[in-house]
Amino acid sequence: MTTIPAAAQANAPLAYKIAVLVFVQNTSGEHLLLLRAKAPNAGTWSPIGGKLETSTGESPFECAVRETLEETGHEITAADLHLFAMIAEKAYEGASHWLLFLFQCTRPLDTLPVDIEEGRFGFFSREAIERLALPETDRTALWAIYDRHHEQFVALRADCAPGKPLEVVIEQITPPRPESQTR
Repeated sequence: MTTIPAAAQANAPLAYKIAVLVFVQNTSGEHLLLLRAKAPNAGTWSPIGGKLETSTGESPFECAVRETLEETGHEITAADLHLFAMIAEKAYEGASHWLLFLFQCTRPLDTLPVDIEEGRFGFFSREAIERLALPETDRTALWAIYDRHHEQFVALRADCAPGKPLEVVIEQITPPRPESQTR
């Protein structure tokens, strides 16, 4: 068996993963979050979501619809989703790069989903979220992106390399959606 020197491992290219996060609220405006039981982000609260099935050519919208149904039992369509951000995370946890598509579900969910293998659910006010155990990039960047841009669209990149301060760069912002298109 050949051993790869540590220096070569450190310079090996990181894999790129593609995923969605879906921000779901109830009619009271509380956010549905999942206390994750698995990596990445085990033991922390985050929006629902998951990886695209790239082998089938799944689109980010198809993935968001599928993940919402699989994780919550909440049946939605692409028309119930507003894509508000795309963020390229470089070297997340030093393990991989991520291309994330962030969606706001415009169809409220008022019943707490049953626990699943990935974790358990809770509804939280935006203020209560600040007191939860969150992934560090969610605390420092994700929720600020949601707060500022969930009514429009923004493309960002973030350098998440360990040992460096998180740097988030806005690459493009589109203007807010016309009032007739918001719910």
